[in-house]
Amino acid sequence: MKKTLLALAAAISMFGARADEGMWIPMLIGKNYDEMQRLGLKLSKEDLYSINHSSMKDAILQFGGGCTAEMISPDGLLLTNHHCGYDAIAELSTVDRNLLDNGFWAHNRMEEMPAKGVTALFLQRMEDVTDEVKMAVEGTRGEEYTKAWDAIRKKIEEREGKGGKFVANVKEYFNGNQYFLLIYKKYTDVRLVGNPPRSLGKYGGDIDNWMWPRHTADFSMFRVYAGADNEPHVYDAGNVPYHPKKYLPVSVKGVQEGDYAMIFGYPGRTNRYEVSYGVDLAISTTNPSIVAIRDLRLNIMKKHMDAKKETYLQLTSLYSRIANYWKYYIGQTEQLKRLKVVDKKRRNEEKFLDWAKHTPGMDGGLMSKFALAYEDYAPYAKHAVYYSECFRSSAMARMGASLKPLYDYYEKNATPNTDSVKKYTTMAQTAYRAILKDYELGTDKELFTEMNKLYYQNVNKDQLPDVYANVIMKGQGMVLGKTKKDNKPIIAYNTPDGFNPGNFSEYTNYVYGHTFFTDSNKFNAFIASPSFEALKKDAAVMYSYSFVNNYTKNYAPKVEAFSYRKAELAKEYVREMMVWKKDKMFYPDANSTMRVTYGSVKSYDPQDAVHYNYFTTIDGLMAKYKKGDEDFDVPADLVKLYEDKNYGQYADADGTLHTCFITNNDITGGNSGSPCINGNGELIGTAFDGNWEAMSGDIAFDRKYKRTIVCDIRYVLFLIDKMGHAGNLIKEMEIRK
Repeated sequence: MKKTLLALAAAISMFGARADEGMWIPMLIGKNYDEMQRLGLKLSKEDLYSINHSSMKDAILQFGGGCTAEMISPDGLLLTNHHCGYDAIAELSTVDRNLLDNGFWAHNRMEEMPAKGVTALFLQRMEDVTDEVKMAVEGTRGEEYTKAWDAIRKKIEEREGKGGKFVANVKEYFNGNQYFLLIYKKYTDVRLVGNPPRSLGKYGGDIDNWMWPRHTADFSMFRVYAGADNEPHVYDAGNVPYHPKKYLPVSVKGVQEGDYAMIFGYPGRTNRYEVSYGVDLAISTTNPSIVAIRDLRLNIMKKHMDAKKETYLQLTSLYSRIANYWKYYIGQTEQLKRLKVVDKKRRNEEKFLDWAKHTPGMDGGLMSKFALAYEDYAPYAKHAVYYSECFRSSAMARMGASLKPLYDYYEKNATPNTDSVKKYTTMAQTAYRAILKDYELGTDKELFTEMNKLYYQNVNKDQLPDVYANVIMKGQGMVLGKTKKDNKPIIAYNTPDGFNPGNFSEYTNYVYGHTFFTDSNKFNAFIASPSFEALKKDAAVMYSYSFVNNYTKNYAPKVEAFSYRKAELAKEYVREMMVWKKDKMFYPDANSTMRVTYGSVKSYDPQDAVHYNYFTTIDGLMAKYKKGDEDFDVPADLVKLYEDKNYGQYADADGTLHTCFITNNDITGGNSGSPCINGNGELIGTAFDGNWEAMSGDIAFDRKYKRTIVCDIRYVLFLIDKMGHAGNLIKEMEIRK
């Protein structure tokens, strides 16, 4: 084990990666320092990461569990993306006071609005715990490894959490070849301070999403509150603004091509060490399936959202999340094909294989093992996507699924225990309340109808749940093979009266007319007095039971076995690659922990005879402007400011207002809201997107095309000041000219 760790450490410490590629661990960023200085960094190593005094890491936080934000004042003011604050803003909006569409600015602390459920997580320190974890998991594989890993992780996290004072997380790095402990402080009193109108915060909509040039004001502002001791405290009117160890000064000097650009943040997931077989499966099966399901789902939701404002406000956050990655998977597939990533990976794997066969201690058969694992999994890959994306699209399906644990308990226990039943009903009640946020009757019924049809049309007939053969398509010639030996259904279904088999709409009406989920009073009555008979009579429960039972018994074990096998092979592959390419400095895949990426402000040429400049302006924004258009309308106030050229101190030296710029930093989902920082440690913008030509980036970084799209901080300040008239917020920041 010690030899392995030494080899790994040596591989990590070797220099050789390019500045623009890599999501680097901040605790180890000193290894990159010379290159960072060469590109223009003026700060010291200790300024970037230190546990002894305030450093850059203390100004950066994980926002809401899935985004990044940065502290921009000594009084807890933070900046993140508009789409990161979208859920909270929508939740605080009503038809009469629509903060999402109209924008909102708090002109004093009393006007700031509690954002329920939003959290701010501040990293305190990192610690390498590889030795301790490896001693606990050594010699284990598959499910046994998972149990051992979960046990040691829980042990360390409980020990280091100090009774709830800290949030402790132990994370895998380098596919399980290294482990780090991360200690956080978690603040839960977070309040909305301001956001631009939706027309600016989502300017360009899905049309411009993942595209450059871009003119989106993708930002929102919140404030973190604490107890009088500056420690985390539940919401209380007496709480005071949190005073961070470090906040970022704001530069209005602007950027030039080639300027140093550094991004701290919490990138979510990358899969840079994926093998060719995995990329091929993504292109051929996984991605197209996700896109097809989400395309239909979005069309149905949009129709109902456009028809009713209340539905729009209720579902807009969910719609936005679905749409974002719907286009992502379209772009990823297109770019993986265009850049011939499968072929490139295969050529690299052939070179690796040749080396491994002639190197003692290496596995010359590793690629063959990968090939076999994917071959075994391929027949079930599409079903796995349809189960998670299609079946679970409707709120009704998820509600029904929430009661399967109770159904299973009743089935196994003729004399049920009151406490056990209470445990399962409480779980179902919690799920029901959460799912209700996504439940709108008209939308949900159409989703239920169309998703059932799509599932039937695309999943292999011999893999379908028995509710199709025994109810939905009864008598239509289907043979599923999911019955007992006497050819009777596994469970007894009530056949709908007057229902025409094969008519999905009629089946939907039957389910929604014969369930307690559509009436919260009936649902609560069931929770108060549950029974097995009531479950068996509920059409939605029986529908979901068929799907969940079929998948969890017949296909989830195959998916799980593949996941275990793939994880073992990937761990070995990364280890051996780090020995093979010992002159290269490796970085671990993103895993929702703090990382640093550095590079430069940089234009690019997306195709022959086309050049994209490194910045956009308000002139370009207004050139796209279409009054009343869903994606390209702007507020009248902005039109007036543009006509008057009233840009104030936020204008560039060229006389216009710059809206966005691009860098060659390496980011992914989770970096949304990350600060873009210049060589002096000053905030110059907030990162919010990547570009279309490099959508393959989570799997294969492309140095030529990869760009990060950043909202210019001067555009942010201009909207706060000139449109929002929130001079109080401008005064709060340390602005450097």
